[in-house]
Amino acid sequence: MNFSDHFSSHASEYAKYRPRYPEALFEYLAAITPEHKLAWDCGTGNGQVALSLTAYFQQVYGTDASEKQIAEAFGHDRIRYWVTTAERTEIPNSAIDLITVAQALHWFNFDLFYQEVRRVLKPNGVIAVWCYGFFTIPSADEQLNQALAQYYQAVEAFWPSERQLVEQKYETISFPFVELTPPSFAMSIEWNVAQVIGYLQTWSATQRFIAQHGIEPIAKMCDRLTNVWGDSQATKLISWPLSLRVGHL
Repeated sequence: MNFSDHFSSHASEYAKYRPRYPEALFEYLAAITPEHKLAWDCGTGNGQVALSLTAYFQQVYGTDASEKQIAEAFGHDRIRYWVTTAERTEIPNSAIDLITVAQALHWFNFDLFYQEVRRVLKPNGVIAVWCYGFFTIPSADEQLNQALAQYYQAVEAFWPSERQLVEQKYETISFPFVELTPPSFAMSIEWNVAQVIGYLQTWSATQRFIAQHGIEPIAKMCDRLTNVWGDSQATKLISWPLSLRVGHL
C-alpha cells in the first residue's frame, strides 16, 4: 500500500527531538494486558514506544512504512523492526498481547488497520492509541506565549489534512473495540530554546512551509523565540497532555 510519508526526509532530526512518553503510561498498559509475551508498536517511527515496551514484554515488534525511520530506530535485542504498512503485516494470527499506536493512527486506513488488529490480536489482547497536540510551557510569560502562537499560526495551514484528527484528540475516529476509561497522562521534559526549536522544525507543517516559502521566515520566528526566552541555556518545563483510547476485542 502507499502511505503518507511526511517524516523520512528528516528522520534523524525526528529521532533526536521526539519527547519521551511517561513510564506510568506503560505501567498502566502492562497492568491491563493479561499476557506479556509479544507487543506490537505500529507506526513505530524512531522506536521510542517499542523501547519502553521492552521493560514489560518478552518481545516487541516495531513496524513503520518508512525505511528511513526504521533505520534511525533505537536498537534492542528484544525488538524486531521491519518496514511495512500498518494495514498488512506478516504477524501470525492471534499472536499479539498489546498493540500500541502513538501519534500515528491518523495516517492509517482505519478499516484495513482494524481488520489487521482483529486478525493479529489475541482474544484477551489490548489495543491502545494516543496522540498529542501543541505543547504548553507553564512558566512562559506573555511574550513567549505570543511568539509560540505566532509560529503555530504561521505553519498551521501546512499541516496535512489528517492532522485535524489530532486536534480533535482522536475523539472523532472510529474505535470498534470494547473501550476502557484510562487515567490521564502527559509527556513532560526540560528543554532549552534550541531544543524547542529543533522540535518545531521536525513538524511536517514546518517542513512543508519551508518547501514553499524557504527557511528565512522560519528563521526569523525562531530568532524571536530565542530573544524572548531569556537565558538561551536555561531550560523550561514543556508539557504535552496525551489523548489516549484503550480497548479490547
